[in-house]
Amino acid sequence: MTDQAQFALTVHRVAVPDPSSNACWSPFSVASALALAQEAARGETRAELDRLLAGFDPSDALDVPELAVANTLWADDDLTLNPDFSLAKSVRRTAFSDPTTVRKLVNTDVAETTRGLIPELLTSPPPPDAAAIIVNALYLKVGWLNPFAAWETAPRPFHAPGGDVDVPTMKVTEKFRYARHDGWQTVVLPAASGVEAVILLPDTSLDQPLDPSVFEATGRTNLELSLPKVDIREKFQLKSVLERLGARRMFARDADFSGLSPDERLFVDDVLHEAVLRLDEEGLEGAAATAVTFRTVSIEIPTEPIVVNVDRPFLLAVRHARSKAVYFLAQVARP
Repeated sequence: MTDQAQFALTVHRVAVPDPSSNACWSPFSVASALALAQEAARGETRAELDRLLAGFDPSDALDVPELAVANTLWADDDLTLNPDFSLAKSVRRTAFSDPTTVRKLVNTDVAETTRGLIPELLTSPPPPDAAAIIVNALYLKVGWLNPFAAWETAPRPFHAPGGDVDVPTMKVTEKFRYARHDGWQTVVLPAASGVEAVILLPDTSLDQPLDPSVFEATGRTNLELSLPKVDIREKFQLKSVLERLGARRMFARDADFSGLSPDERLFVDDVLHEAVLRLDEEGLEGAAATAVTFRTVSIEIPTEPIVVNVDRPFLLAVRHARSKAVYFLAQVARP
């Protein structure tokens, strides 16, 4: 049982509660982006992220030639950065006063890293008071060590929620690592450069209990494997998911990200994530991106209120805010 598998399953249960829906996300990308936020956090903000990301270490997983990973900090031109944080990252400066341009720059950069599979991570410009965005983007394309023969692919029944459907299904007979766990079958498909695809097949349904140990399979067994081709894309707003998992302080206005900027009070507005995964006869291709958007905390200087007592006859207008067209005009002489 690995910490990475535990993190993946823990977040998955909350982010994808419906076992009848398609879903795809990248635990590695989400954890990598949150790890950068973790490095910038202090106090209880840091403690919550420490608990959520316990044991996560991306360094070993980066030794794959076909894997492209980019960690980028987009920062406002006027934001003072902590040198200890910024020197270890790819930092790009731009004017966050022009949020449309910020969105375009981030999306273009993510699209480049993901080979065009994720062209629009940010579907809208960041908030007007945004000051920084941490972005992780990754792309992976590897071939199977035991490819499926294309001529074996044919429509075969798939027992989907709501009824059987015929889907393009690949087929191969080969020795694979295989195991039976409590209510699950595990098949490991090896790919190039130490990458592997792990198929977790439940005996009954996807909502039955699942322990991280189900990822493990050591013994090689001769299998006649039928596997549908896969092409899934999904997008998530992870704020509510992470709050349910205990990382709440980062989204509060009393968050402590002084490790990112010593001069500005920052909090996380949202964590956006998008992922694409495709499996065919030759191998697999996947891309993912995660954006952590930071906003500044406005500091209001207390002032004495102006006293207005509407205690005499007055006029009241009801109008359209943008065009200023007056729908109603009333004179109130006797309320």
